[in-house]
Amino acid sequence: MQQSIDQTRQQFLHDIEKVHTSTDLEELKVKFLGRKGPIQDFMKQLKTVESDQRRVAGKLINDLKVFITDQCAEKESRLISHEENLQLESEGIDITLPGRKKFIGRKHPLTAAMDQMVDILMGMGFSVQTGPDIDTDYYNFQVLNFPPEHPARDMHDTFYISPHVLLRTHTSNIQARVMEQHKPPIRIIALGKSYRNETITARSHVFFHQLEAVYIDKNATFADLLATLNEFLEKLFNKKIEIRYRPSYFPFVEPGMEVDISCLVCEGKGCSMCKHSGWLEIAGAGMIHPEVLKQGGIDSESFSGFAWGMGLERLVIILKKVQDIRLFSENDIRFLNQFTSL
Repeated sequence: MQQSIDQTRQQFLHDIEKVHTSTDLEELKVKFLGRKGPIQDFMKQLKTVESDQRRVAGKLINDLKVFITDQCAEKESRLISHEENLQLESEGIDITLPGRKKFIGRKHPLTAAMDQMVDILMGMGFSVQTGPDIDTDYYNFQVLNFPPEHPARDMHDTFYISPHVLLRTHTSNIQARVMEQHKPPIRIIALGKSYRNETITARSHVFFHQLEAVYIDKNATFADLLATLNEFLEKLFNKKIEIRYRPSYFPFVEPGMEVDISCLVCEGKGCSMCKHSGWLEIAGAGMIHPEVLKQGGIDSESFSGFAWGMGLERLVIILKKVQDIRLFSENDIRFLNQFTSL
């Protein structure tokens, strides 16, 4: 048996020199270590060896198996290294080239606008409050002086989930929740997404971002509303701007008004952005309706307040001359890369 084992070792050394690929190596392993290979044949022949010689023969067989296994492992390591080098050469990669430049991310223009507005209002003593995007008819309409069948509901094209549950049409649903949980003085910022069932065009979308400021205290006046708005807008645009207030109707304020600023594009001379009027509408505002205070559990005889709100998309459209509101939600990197800040 020893002569056969020595012949097998020599045959293996001869065959392994002809191995040049991983496939060749696998075939060699099967040939010598497989079920039909010589190692298995020697193990079967071991039964016929004299008992006093069986231990020596077994050791010779095991040594041959270990030798073949080790030689195959060493050969495999050399083949892998060689094949990797061939792959690098075939791909033509210059590993000495510097890595690709990583670009630093930046805020979405709407996030930048929101952060700037929040910073200004927090500096004026307001705190941030949020509320649910999915809310009840009660908090979205009824508590804000929109009774059932009120014609003002037609101003809001609403997404209803069920007869009394909906996607909020404004962030004003936050006001009532805050009034229920806190006693005046209240000075809050209500912000987040709002949803309207509208046709998607360059000027309208089914969702938009809104920010509202609410102040409730004893003897809060219309003059306080105007002074707060004036200060906020001057800090937001970082310059003194001409502001115009027009009477308007909102169910949750009385009196109500629209807030216009002199067009930033044409400086009030008239252009396509301001529809040649010289003015841009940016917000709605007014004194909180006494009925809204009552619904929130606040004594309207002792307390008064004001609220105003604006859409972030409209603000950025005005400041950056964006032509299509849909660009804000399409994540087109070519569009987003144009903005470094508000």
